[in-house]
Amino acid sequence: MSALELAQQLRARFPEVLSEPQEFRGEVTLRLTDAGLIAEVCRVAKTDLVFDYLVDLSSVDNYGEDPRFTLVYELYGYGHHCHLRLKTEVSEEASEALTVTGVWRTANWHEREIYDMMGIRFTGHPDLRRILMWEGYPYFPLRKDFPLSGKPSEVPEVAFTRTAPLEGGPFVTVAGGPDRIAREPRVRLPESDTPRATENQNQQHPEN
Repeated sequence: MSALELAQQLRARFPEVLSEPQEFRGEVTLRLTDAGLIAEVCRVAKTDLVFDYLVDLSSVDNYGEDPRFTLVYELYGYGHHCHLRLKTEVSEEASEALTVTGVWRTANWHEREIYDMMGIRFTGHPDLRRILMWEGYPYFPLRKDFPLSGKPSEVPEVAFTRTAPLEGGPFVTVAGGPDRIAREPRVRLPESDTPRATENQNQQHPEN
């Protein structure tokens, strides 16, 4: 049975909330319009259609749009060797989705990383803690409104950060530079479109 046929079977179980399967370059995607049903849809995908492996769970920040976030579930079945992608949207106001750790235990760290980096909470998660940043860190670094140079923060008795050396942003890469050093991302000056290289970098690379 093909991934498209399996997707059609899953849609037949949830016809009101699952879109028609979209196939592109051999990959099949279903979009779920009600994020509150994601755990139930995933459970059926695993138990009835034997998508027994959650390959990945990622998030997309559609900054400037509503809903702001998209959750992307990549499923695979070892028995039938088919992939299926599920997508569902989460609003910035809610910033919350149901956990699927009860369906696949591998969702545990995926959901913790999304919470840590994007700020989406997963209701029912058994241990929703930050996995890369420290507890109390006030920002979500993979959101598109988070500057590449970072933000200063201070959490008394825990940790603090300063902005990166190339402070400011946005960072840009210059195409067609003479070497890889010249092509490295540089911060753009507010008064100019010319990327800036620091004095130390010029000293380190006198050939430039």
